[in-house]
Amino acid sequence: MVPTEIIISILGIVLIVLNVTFAVTIIFFERRDIGSTWAWLLVLFFIPLLGFFIYIFFGRLIKSNNFYQVDEERRHEYAKHVDDQLTELDAHEGLFAHDPLLSKYRRLARLNLSSTNALVTYHNAIQVIHDGEQKFEALFHDIEMATQEINIQYYIIQNDSLGQALIEALTRRAKEGVKVRLLYDAVGSRGLRRSHFKQLLVHGGEVKSFFPSRLGINFRVNNRNHRKLCIIDGEIGYIGGFNVGNEYLGTNRQFGYWRDVHLRMRGEAVRELLERFLLDWNRAVPTKHRAEKEDFLWPTSLLETSRSPVQIVTSGPNSSTEHLKNMLVKMITEAKETIYIQTPYFIPDASFLDACRNALMSGTKIRLMIPNKPDHMFVYWATYTNAAELVRYGAEVYTYEGGFLHAKTLVIDGEVASIGTTNIDARSFRLNFEISALVYDEVVAQSVIDAFNRDLACADRLTIERYETRTKWIRFKESVSRLLSPIL
Repeated sequence: MVPTEIIISILGIVLIVLNVTFAVTIIFFERRDIGSTWAWLLVLFFIPLLGFFIYIFFGRLIKSNNFYQVDEERRHEYAKHVDDQLTELDAHEGLFAHDPLLSKYRRLARLNLSSTNALVTYHNAIQVIHDGEQKFEALFHDIEMATQEINIQYYIIQNDSLGQALIEALTRRAKEGVKVRLLYDAVGSRGLRRSHFKQLLVHGGEVKSFFPSRLGINFRVNNRNHRKLCIIDGEIGYIGGFNVGNEYLGTNRQFGYWRDVHLRMRGEAVRELLERFLLDWNRAVPTKHRAEKEDFLWPTSLLETSRSPVQIVTSGPNSSTEHLKNMLVKMITEAKETIYIQTPYFIPDASFLDACRNALMSGTKIRLMIPNKPDHMFVYWATYTNAAELVRYGAEVYTYEGGFLHAKTLVIDGEVASIGTTNIDARSFRLNFEISALVYDEVVAQSVIDAFNRDLACADRLTIERYETRTKWIRFKESVSRLLSPIL
């Protein structure tokens, strides 16, 4: 028999070789920012055995070469639309000459066009929804009224009464001949089983999961599809922060009232929502079952009298550019008077923090609201310490005490608003598939600001004096969270 000491030595050597291999891969072959690189190196070298498995499940990057496998003809068609708008924008013609906000923020629009092909849509009608019951009442009504097609996508669909009600509503429409496609994230909706969709599938509905587990193991825990979309009959679109579950109705005792933001929209922007859904849908199905553009119902009615310019901006780990972070940073640098931010997680990188500091020192007012109920402990303390950093530069920071704040909004000068699924952290900027609507509309922007101001009635202001009273234990947790923040 081989002595135990030799076996241990061999295992130790193998472990060292694996650690060095992963370290070399992270440093020389993976396109990571410096903070993330150092964080992963610390994980590998300070907890070698566990760190190896943590990297396997959480650390690997996605190969970005044509991740969505878009055919050349479709890619060329979309690129032409983008080029046409860029030409119009640079010449200050068309929409960019006639609409005051598009003219004023044309550099912001250009960034999104050139960075992530986010076309500017113009004729839209938008309803801002701040309450879970209101959102699901509207959604279920629109589903019941659907006559031809429902495409629906959520990060989380809980196996509870609300989740079951959604599946039952979709099943009823499928029975009536409505085409139903349901896409959910395999990790976010890990409580779902194929059996939960039995009747929906029997009646012709299609159900897919994004990055599913294999043999009970999911090797893409860190790269999840965090988008929440619904497109009904090609005419009505939903986008925002609400997932599907009873907690989003405010029934969870731990979180209490759930404060979030969602958009219900009609018009040209619905086409862009459907474009994004189509990409995610085809990524989740086998190649031989990929849907064609002609298989979907596209918007036909024109809302000529409604004018609410929107760009649908996406980002994900398949891209080497952090499109949504760059958009938010550009918004901050464009602001002249005020910046309103609501986010459940505030763990920005240096560039985002620098933009905020520069804005504050230039005289722009920043009002930031974060939750005072942690749903992820390390994330909470990292959020708290970053928020306190802005207080030192003059920002007004508030902790929401009325339940759990899950809204993901940023509004500049009461004119332009970003509303969607994007948190201010590395996970949303680099690791997850995200989507946000950038709305150039004072009415929409003011609706978000009004909701912020209403939330102040159940919020406490974070001052330096209050922050400095924290205990040594809290300071320790903040230190650990700050160290881990690049990979949280």
